[in-house]
Amino acid sequence: MTNTQVSLLQIDNYGPWTTTPEPRREVDLQTLQSRLYADISQLVGNMDGYAFFARFDNMVAITNGLDRAAHACIQNSVGNRYPVTASMSFAARSSPVEALGVASRRLQEAGSAQDSTRQQILRGEPLGEADRTDHDVQIAHFDVNDATGKYTDELNEFDTFIHIEHGYAELMRYLRKAHDSLAFFVGGDNVIAVCSAMDSAAYRDTIDQVREAVDVDLKVGVGRARTAQAAGMSAKHELERCRADGSRVELGWE
Repeated sequence: MTNTQVSLLQIDNYGPWTTTPEPRREVDLQTLQSRLYADISQLVGNMDGYAFFARFDNMVAITNGLDRAAHACIQNSVGNRYPVTASMSFAARSSPVEALGVASRRLQEAGSAQDSTRQQILRGEPLGEADRTDHDVQIAHFDVNDATGKYTDELNEFDTFIHIEHGYAELMRYLRKAHDSLAFFVGGDNVIAVCSAMDSAAYRDTIDQVREAVDVDLKVGVGRARTAQAAGMSAKHELERCRADGSRVELGWE
């Protein structure tokens, strides 16, 4: 069984801020969002977690090992370095989807994302050390088979992007629906998913679904560990085994 702690970071009152006192330049907003994500990724990563940009004004992180003080530190860093503040909520459940759902509801109960009076809310209870194990987090690293040969070296960049996005969208949808898992595009032709307690058959089922639905072939390496960083590194090594052996699924504990 997994026991995943998921954190939601949401920029406070971001929509109204982008148009007050008049609409801000899109290039400035895009720059702010990308720099904020880079900082959040580094802050969470330095504490052995993983952060994903989601919609940029909302970010999702896997934060096993981060307590309330660590979350407050992240909030304070945002408030000190940016013209916006951020609220955070976190929860731990055996299903990553359920954990994110609880974290989302806690923020929603504190007020609307566009409520100017809601600032730097922090809600949640971290996993206690006594509740943690060495297999709490299961991370899957998916990669498109021969993306360079099939797409990058054959199609223009936009058509390549469409193919990769179709694969990501179907993977994201199916993992959410069938396996209570969360998948995030991380660049190139790579998708990282934080998963429930899936076995080899479940991953093969997922890969088959994506191939049948959108004709994109995937392989996946999977790791599990006490923290997201450790599970993610294990997943990377297992993905290298896929590349070396031509296999579709490699699990770090088999």
